Amino acid sequence: MSVDKAFREMVRNEIEAQLKPLRDLVSRLEAGTSDLDRLRNVAEQLAPLASAVGPLFGVAGGGGGGGGGRAATTGRRGPGRPARSAAAAPAPAATGGKKRGRKPAAEGGARDCAIIGCGKPSRTKGYCAAHYQKLRMLEKTNRRPSNWVDYADPNSVEDIKLPRGRAAAKALAEAKNAG
Repeated sequence: MSVDKAFREMVRNEIEAQLKPLRDLVSRLEAGTSDLDRLRNVAEQLAPLASAVGPLFGVAGGGGGGGGGRAATTGRRGPGRPARSAAAAPAPAATGGKKRGRKPAAEGGARDCAIIGCGKPSRTKGYCAAHYQKLRMLEKTNRRPSNWVDYADPNSVEDIKLPRGRAAAKALAEAKNAG
């Protein structure tokens, strides 16, 4: 039995040697968490004072938000959209900032549609959105009139009335046979 005891002692010593760095690390972590617990207690004790004095220094007071006050202390926002306040998000200036969309025609932006009497601003190839779609459909069915040119001058192209129903089907068939 002495060989059995010696073998067990040797295994035990080897395990102790392998686990020593891990035990040291765990003890250091436990000491660190106790320091963190002390810091958390101090922060909780100072929270009422911070909420009373914070607005004087431009710091938002805690209390609202979705983390039980945690969101305000960590600098993270709680779930959901934050409340809009005048101090947090100033309104954009009326003249400053970049605006989306087209420039008005008076500033050299969009000009009028090429179709006579349309009056809408042009978007693509000199036509408004509706007439450009009509142009695409006419091109697709090989029925584009010769005066419907790309980038035509404003109010220079005569609009056409497309047939509907049986007449449209007949016109499409003729265009298909011709082209």
